[in-house]
Amino acid sequence: MSATARPRNAAIAATIRAFNANKTSWFGLGVFILVVALAILAPWIAPNDPIEQDIFSKLQGPSSTYPLGTDYFGRCILSRLLYGARYSLLIGVVSTLAAMLIGSTIGILAGWHGGRFDVIVMQAMDVMLAFPALILGLIIVAVLGPTLTNIIVAIAFTSIPAFARIARAPTISVKEREYVEACRALGFSDARIMFLHILPNIFAEILVMSSLWLASAIRTEASLAFIGLGLKPPTPTWGGMIREGFENILDSYWLALAPGTAILVVVFALNLLGDGLRDAVDPKLKGEQ
Repeated sequence: MSATARPRNAAIAATIRAFNANKTSWFGLGVFILVVALAILAPWIAPNDPIEQDIFSKLQGPSSTYPLGTDYFGRCILSRLLYGARYSLLIGVVSTLAAMLIGSTIGILAGWHGGRFDVIVMQAMDVMLAFPALILGLIIVAVLGPTLTNIIVAIAFTSIPAFARIARAPTISVKEREYVEACRALGFSDARIMFLHILPNIFAEILVMSSLWLASAIRTEASLAFIGLGLKPPTPTWGGMIREGFENILDSYWLALAPGTAILVVVFALNLLGDGLRDAVDPKLKGEQ
């Protein structure tokens, strides 16, 4: 084994040990993987068509035919829940990835260049952070229209400032280290130093933020759908299902209970996973000085 491989393997082992120290993080990871698997396999495991209506079976309680009951139009709640997971996860993952890419780039550029550029960029990020994510997303979706693409754009836009700030702070610290000075002395371009030498050293912190912000993105999508700015019916979404069930909450509680529980479980699992990732990148927990 080479001399460079040994420190790398030791760092990986220390990271895994730190992640293992928080046992609940594995539970969060397992639950999230299970939800993703159920969403992917929805066409094969859903007991019924999620948009097929049976008016004679409307508002039925859980049964062998409809394990989680039916809604006002006689549609299978379980089937809609499984298919709704696809849209919720798709919107959450894509919007978080877009925000991570754009926001991290902005934060690295601001931290690297500093000076007036840093001040102007971060003040712009502060202005965006002054608006609650839901309100800002609501404005964007109301202007652009409630389509899948527009919802992803709206949620990603509200998440950019958080990633910019989380990427900027470590960039300012890392750019002063010796290996960065060596890269400058060798004549490497700014872009090469930022994205090949600085980014890998701050990516762990960005990854922790992305796991936590994914939960926020799923909540925001559900909130937009609940107030009528989600995907148009009959497309199943968790927020839309809660909105439909809210109208019959006293008589048919299962309509809102199922999607509400699904959102709770996914958000809780992502927060547990985020805690584990945070512990894994914490130098104190990895035994580093």
